[in-house]
Amino acid sequence: MRRLNRKKTLNLMKELDAFPKVPESYVETSTSGGTVSLIAFTAMALLTILEFMVYRDTWMKYEYEVDKDFTSKLRINIDITVAMKCQYVGADVLDLAETMVVSADGLVYEPVIFDLTPQQREWQRMLQLIQSRLQEEHSLQDVIFKSAFKSASTALPPREDNSLLPPDACRIHGHLYVNKVAGNFHITVGKAIPHPRGHAHLAALVSHDSYNFSHRIDHLSFGELIPGIINPLDGTEKIASDHNQMFQYFITVVPTKLHTYKISAETHQFSVTERERVINHAAGSHGVSGIFMKYDISSLMVTVTEEHMPFWQFLVRLCGIIGGIFSTTGILHGIGRFLVEIICCRFKLGLHKPTPVLLPDGHINNHLPLITDNSMH
Repeated sequence: MRRLNRKKTLNLMKELDAFPKVPESYVETSTSGGTVSLIAFTAMALLTILEFMVYRDTWMKYEYEVDKDFTSKLRINIDITVAMKCQYVGADVLDLAETMVVSADGLVYEPVIFDLTPQQREWQRMLQLIQSRLQEEHSLQDVIFKSAFKSASTALPPREDNSLLPPDACRIHGHLYVNKVAGNFHITVGKAIPHPRGHAHLAALVSHDSYNFSHRIDHLSFGELIPGIINPLDGTEKIASDHNQMFQYFITVVPTKLHTYKISAETHQFSVTERERVINHAAGSHGVSGIFMKYDISSLMVTVTEEHMPFWQFLVRLCGIIGGIFSTTGILHGIGRFLVEIICCRFKLGLHKPTPVLLPDGHINNHLPLITDNSMH
């Protein structure tokens, strides 16, 4: 009884077979079919390789939400060289929310030579070239995010020559923490001193002829310092055309969470608008000579996540490629054979076109003769 039930089950499974097998004696091969098959297999191999390359690649996904963190501090990383001696300049931050001077004790004033060595000048030229390409090709930012902590350092290389020239500039570098509100980081003449109504700089003892706010921004970033990330102002160099000149940078800071397969960090992106003008009170151009960076914090936060194609999706796409090529080439081959058969049949009919025969009664016989197997041979 069990054997009978098993046999019935197998017969039922055979009837449900959706892939019936055709005996080899009924299979007809042709040269055109072999050619189409070769083309199909080649296309399948190429598309499979391309699909595997897409599977190996990753892409960046951007998500936006409201930034609800207003209690934490914002870190500002600074590396700026000003073409004035360190005793003549001072850097500080004015917090617009509390209208008070934020201590800039985290900054180091280092006497240096403003002119760069050939190696440093080449580094700056390459960095400016990358900046110009980033402005044209925004998709390159994804490559920079992926290469964070893997690429070479973007810091200015140290001087190789042992120059005996006295330092004529001041390198202000380090970091400081401020509240996450709009503020103004500036470098101007004289050291900053507290003031009941804000702050002031001791600039009375510095001659106007020694003012020179030509500067080079080797690095400026907000948030956690991530090696390999290139920021919009890195490599910027400005040469002052007048002693009393103001350089302004209007910065919009966007909180950013970066999640890649290499790192997970909370940093900040920013966009910047530049402006510079000569201070001339007689001509109505008022202000203070110096370098002013006015920043504002965006209320939106961007989450950048590196994503990868799942393996199951890769298999589905691969099956779609193979099945699609099989189906498409089969249809095209069938249409081609159908057209060839129609053309060949018309050609054969043209060869057997009947010749008119004059009958005894004067009529013309235009009927086709009956074609039999004997007549064909």
